[in-house]
Amino acid sequence: MDHSHKPIPRPPARLPPGLDMRSAAILREIVEQYVETGEPMGSRTLSRLLPLNLSPATIRNVMADLTDAGLLFSPHTSAGRLPTDRGLRLFVDGLLQFGELSDDERNTINTTLVQSGRSLQETLAQASTMLSGLSSAAGLVLAPKGDGPVKHIEFVPLSPGRALVVLVSADGQVENRIVETPLGMPPSALQQASNYLNAQLSGLSLSELRLRVTADIGADRTALDALTNSVIEAGLATWSSEGRAGSLILRGQSRLLADVDQLEKLGHIQSLFERLETEETMLRLLDLAETSDGVRIVIGAESGLFGAAGVSMVVAPARNAQDRIVGAIGVIGPTRINYGKIIPVVDYTARVIGRMLG
Repeated sequence: MDHSHKPIPRPPARLPPGLDMRSAAILREIVEQYVETGEPMGSRTLSRLLPLNLSPATIRNVMADLTDAGLLFSPHTSAGRLPTDRGLRLFVDGLLQFGELSDDERNTINTTLVQSGRSLQETLAQASTMLSGLSSAAGLVLAPKGDGPVKHIEFVPLSPGRALVVLVSADGQVENRIVETPLGMPPSALQQASNYLNAQLSGLSLSELRLRVTADIGADRTALDALTNSVIEAGLATWSSEGRAGSLILRGQSRLLADVDQLEKLGHIQSLFERLETEETMLRLLDLAETSDGVRIVIGAESGLFGAAGVSMVVAPARNAQDRIVGAIGVIGPTRINYGKIIPVVDYTARVIGRMLG
């Protein structure tokens, strides 16, 4: 591939610790070549590309130092060098330059996501598909179990000993649960339970409502009989065992397999898919987002999320107008994903989704 007319950005004024201008320029060029082609780079190619007038011998010495520092490695004998995860981390933290999205790019994201007539789940799935298409990697959207204000709760009799609990959240989402009721309980008791709970709502979240109702029942302040109190507790308890991890929407998984040519790597990717489906991983993804002011980049095994799967993740928190985390948006791909292109896309998409979920 012809690199002769490619402008070579200079390293920033503040270099990463331990790197001089020459080392930084060489590391940057090797990483950018890796992101673009996945191929190792040798000293002769570098000497033609770098505007530093360095001989191949000098470049080889610098590459050897970078290798000794754990920033580069040789994939096989007498080959060029590729960046290690640590080298990629240094590049992302200190050498990566990325710009703002253009107005056209922002409009495309907004138009794709903000369409009327779609359910929330369809919109989130569309966001994941869009991220996958823009990044040539897998798009990830994590929507946690909502704990926003509850708008309405209704107990509906189904059959002797069973009732349906319908919960409507303030953002219009409807969830149903089936609960057992004492045999012989009259429908009027279920209506009383509904009336009592709806009188308590006043903008409370489900967890806040549960605390208030539990205290009222314990202090015998509900003015309801024991059977009705028991139904109320059973109805609220149907949601109490659910954690913060919600629904994970992953699109474009096949893109993670595009560069896989070894059975061992294929096993890593399959393990990654399985791990992503677990609630523990979803909780850790949310924790990553919550501890990040903006976009968080995870390379290789850094977070413990992916083991040695050779993948990177760019993830950002989706925050509502009250700055509360309402989800996580991101991209998962091989470590050679285009960080400079993906980071602003993920950041802006997270802001759009945050406003929508908020």
